[in-house]
Amino acid sequence: MQRSFWLRLSKWEFLPFWLFYFPVYFYWLWLGIRARSLVFFSAANPLMEMGGFCGYSKSNVLKHLPGKFIPQTQILELTADNVSTVAHTIEENFLFPLIVKPDVGERGWKVEKIHTKEELILYLSQNQGKLIVQEYIDYPLEFGVMYSRLPGQAKGKITSMVQKEFLSVVGDGKSTLAELFHHSKRTRYYEDTLLHLYKDELHIILPEHKKKELVSIGNHCRGTTFLNANHLITPDLLSVFDQISKQISGFYFGRYDLRVPSLEDLYAGKNIKILELNGANSEPAHIYDPQMSIVSAYKHLFSHWNNLFEISIRNHKEGIPFMSFREGLDTIRNRKLYNK
Repeated sequence: MQRSFWLRLSKWEFLPFWLFYFPVYFYWLWLGIRARSLVFFSAANPLMEMGGFCGYSKSNVLKHLPGKFIPQTQILELTADNVSTVAHTIEENFLFPLIVKPDVGERGWKVEKIHTKEELILYLSQNQGKLIVQEYIDYPLEFGVMYSRLPGQAKGKITSMVQKEFLSVVGDGKSTLAELFHHSKRTRYYEDTLLHLYKDELHIILPEHKKKELVSIGNHCRGTTFLNANHLITPDLLSVFDQISKQISGFYFGRYDLRVPSLEDLYAGKNIKILELNGANSEPAHIYDPQMSIVSAYKHLFSHWNNLFEISIRNHKEGIPFMSFREGLDTIRNRKLYNK
């Protein structure tokens, strides 16, 4: 059995999703009984299919965001027959590196940072359907801001803020890349994956103090460390996201994934680039901080789901219908088939 597999089992933040969420399923059932709908969350965000829980279009959400907060973006339909045409269109409109991702997908599925034309052709040849192409935002700070607001109210709340620290190693002038993977505090949990990704560079010795970023996509499952940044939540920050969110018709609950040059810009609402806005499937991602206890994590999750419940119920009373259980099940099944 692979070494990193056993290491990951020793820390709760790396537990399989279904296992970690097992206690939450019971709370979801209780909320579903109270709502008389197991898919009550489908009413949370009328803007998004299924309230943004599964199978919703990222491009549809992006076009409702205020333009100044969106990176340069292009939506393209990819088929097996137009790979060259799509690649040419992307090259004409974007500089490398760039980000490519499916229009529908969660938890970093098939999101890639593309550095060269060759990488682009390879990605396009392995995928089909609607794609989102975005400029790569090379700002030093990346956050996830969990925002919610009860329908009809002027002010919302920020219930979670996570700062993302990308997986990296720092050279000592003696160790090879393979040795750094094995001994570094964080990379050892992803050692098997990294040995494969960097198989042609394992012999390289990084100079002393030289930092090498290994993954550029801010997803926990890709190796990014999620740090609890709730101490950065202020009235000024809430005001910024109240102003942004009230411009997005049909949005009440979700997480903004964004990059920004500095905290000063973030608090001033300047130079913010929103990479994605997720809906009912959003997590209070600060719970995955390595210092967070599993008991505290569950407390935050239960509060998070209760907040989702209250917003969904309020929207339902205002005339937003719940998706039927069969429709919800079909949506999830279709999403799983799409992932294959």
